[in-house]
Amino acid sequence: MISPLAGQVVSAVERILLTLWVGSLWVVGFIVAPVLFAELDDRALAGSLAGVLFTLTGYLGLACGGVLLLLNGLQYRGINWRLIVIACMLLLVMVGQFVVTPMVAELRVQGLTDTPRFGQLHGIASVLFLLTSVLGLALVAARQPDYRALQD
Repeated sequence: MISPLAGQVVSAVERILLTLWVGSLWVVGFIVAPVLFAELDDRALAGSLAGVLFTLTGYLGLACGGVLLLLNGLQYRGINWRLIVIACMLLLVMVGQFVVTPMVAELRVQGLTDTPRFGQLHGIASVLFLLTSVLGLALVAARQPDYRALQD
């Protein structure tokens, strides 16, 4: 049982974390990165800057997603659709951050950015990012849990 005030605080924290995470995905992935490639003449520099931003977004997602999972546990006991969506988003971020991104970075260091393998890995990273972004929108669009209901 949590107090009404605690329920309101938990609900507000969840909305803030979700806003930070999903907002960063959409701003970096669909506004900033395209602008970098459109405005910078040096594609390698644009790619490097975008990579740094995607890495920061990934770590922000891991932090926000981890806390969101904990907050979900305060609202629900057991498995629910929000838990599944958040867990899927975290899994997508982890695969992108710790599997695909290091492989892309290695090819970049080797100067192999014009190879089919680089294109494949970049495509995989893009799909993972897009899926995470769309799942995030589903969470934002859905009704937020009411933690005040836990006070009874």
